[in-house]
Amino acid sequence: MNNKANRSRNTPNHGRLLPMLLAVIAVLLIALLAFFLTQGKSSGTEALDNLPNYTDVKGKIVVDGLKYEKQPHLGSESAKVKVIEFADFKCPACKNWTASYLDTFIKDYVDSGKVQFYFMNFAFIDRDSYLAASAGEAIYQQNNEKFWEYLHKLYESQGDESKIWATQKFILKFVKDNIAGIDQERFEQDLKNHTYMYDVKEDFKIAGAYGVNGTPKFMVNGVLLPDSSYEGLSAAIEAALNESP
Repeated sequence: MNNKANRSRNTPNHGRLLPMLLAVIAVLLIALLAFFLTQGKSSGTEALDNLPNYTDVKGKIVVDGLKYEKQPHLGSESAKVKVIEFADFKCPACKNWTASYLDTFIKDYVDSGKVQFYFMNFAFIDRDSYLAASAGEAIYQQNNEKFWEYLHKLYESQGDESKIWATQKFILKFVKDNIAGIDQERFEQDLKNHTYMYDVKEDFKIAGAYGVNGTPKFMVNGVLLPDSSYEGLSAAIEAALNESP
């Protein structure tokens, strides 16, 4: 009987070990989950920290005209009609208008010498709208033609309007991979330093003062059109062309 009792005492107590093992596994899983959540939150915060706010832009903005001379442009300065498109790089309707009509518009009106066409930021959807706009300004300051290349390719790579996608990391890689012939180091510094955020905010303030409240919107010789249809734009241009000097 003593041997039997000794054997019982020396046999491992599996009933106690299993709960302890499960508790250890649970602690490890919780620790791993907390780590990944912290990493994700940290990465998201870092991305947001690199995005500009209009409230951070210093300098007084005075609306005293459309300032055509500061905008990316196409066409002859001697053209009778000046058309401005107000747009946001995150706007799906802007992407669709560009894909559907811009080439036709350039062929019909810009290349023919009838219209000088300008792009003006109305970055309003989210903070990465402002950053994408400031990237466009930085490219324009180096090369007007490269700005239009940036516009076409960025619309082609446009992300979900409801999500932050035009982050500093995304734009730096996008421009490096897609826009050749500019000083990439200068561009990177301009983007990181928000060098042209004043210009983006100035565009926004000017557009708002002239009645722009969404995108895309068009202005023909200083008159804001009620809709964004190609038919409406074409009719306004033809009317302006037929006006007496």
